[in-house]
Amino acid sequence: MKVVFVAGDPKPERWTAPIRTLLPEAEVFTWDPDGPAVEADYAIVWQPPAALFEREKNLKAIFNLGAGVDGLMAVSALPPELTVVRLEDAGMSVQMAEYVLHQLVEASRDMNRYREQQRQCTWKIHRPIRRNEWPVGIMGLGQIGQRVARTLTALDYEVNGWARGEHSLDGVTTYAGSGQLGQFLNRTRVLVNTLPLTDATRNLIDYPLLSQLQPGAVVINVGRGESLVEEDLLRALDEGQVARASLDVFREEPLPADHPFWRHRGITVTPHISARTLRESTIEQITGKIRDHAAGMPISGVVDRSRGY
Repeated sequence: MKVVFVAGDPKPERWTAPIRTLLPEAEVFTWDPDGPAVEADYAIVWQPPAALFEREKNLKAIFNLGAGVDGLMAVSALPPELTVVRLEDAGMSVQMAEYVLHQLVEASRDMNRYREQQRQCTWKIHRPIRRNEWPVGIMGLGQIGQRVARTLTALDYEVNGWARGEHSLDGVTTYAGSGQLGQFLNRTRVLVNTLPLTDATRNLIDYPLLSQLQPGAVVINVGRGESLVEEDLLRALDEGQVARASLDVFREEPLPADHPFWRHRGITVTPHISARTLRESTIEQITGKIRDHAAGMPISGVVDRSRGY
């Protein structure tokens, strides 16, 4: 068995050494853009070049070092019949839930006000939170969306969920499909996007969608930057329909220094850190799936090309 690691890491041995340890039956190669084909059976990738698929013609499956596969699917040379496997959780969902909770508490507990009072040496107590005034709507009910939902319901927030297909989650009111999207939005003040990027979700969060949220809305985007129409968010903020937004993903990353998001008082910008890939957990998951796939056993996380995730 041959495995090629293609991720552009300046220190690929941080990955390849433990891969060899956990998969001793395999020959493990690091991608050399100028080298010959190694006739790999499997590739472990992040944003691979088209040359990988032009050179390595014997690939049986490709394993993505992340849950989002939109960048990989956009590679024109990706063979249509090649099995693509996305990363499942690997420690990311709990990080995402932490991030969303932090941003929600910042808004619902009005922590900015207390920081400003500290700067002014002012001791003043404001009324406690009323959770029924902060209904949360989570777009996307995969592993990450479900973990976020469970975290927030445990703290007694009202949580609604929306996805393409039907789901059932304890303590969460769920909606499905375009026909129920408006109802979901009308019941939402804090909109959390965890959706993958597909043709259906690109530019989904636009001005008409934002206008259906409850007044004083909060937008938390941890899904994909391309799902959000940036000019429409700025308009909704300036008009007061949206009170604040916490953004961790963007159409262009790094976010350009002259982008208006940096200086907008209603926006919190973080550099795509809501959930970082945990190397050890990721390697354990992927090597286990490679071994099972090689043995002819079924594996989870296989991407449905027709859905894009």
